[in-house]
Amino acid sequence: MAGVAQDRVAREVVCHGVVQGVGFRFACREQARAVGVDGWVGNAADGTVRARVEGPPGAVAAMVDWLGTGPRHADVERLDVEEVAPDGTPGFRVR
Repeated sequence: MAGVAQDRVAREVVCHGVVQGVGFRFACREQARAVGVDGWVGNAADGTVRARVEGPPGAVAAMVDWLGTGPRHADVERLDVEEVAPDGTPGFRVR
């Protein structure tokens, strides 16, 4: 973790509900770019969407808030949010 800025935080988030087949991952990538966080998002075999977001604390909080709603056709029932160590990986990608 050497070289990772001290003002960065990271969260791993599991989104439960109607979150697959509604454009969630691609809307998430656009939102991540808009708020300025790095990380990834992907569908899981259990029907959830999993994301890792990293960046300045306010931007990460905004992204986690967005994940609680998702795009227009999603119905997010709950989020599981875990604080994790930032790893400094740049960019945001869809898995």
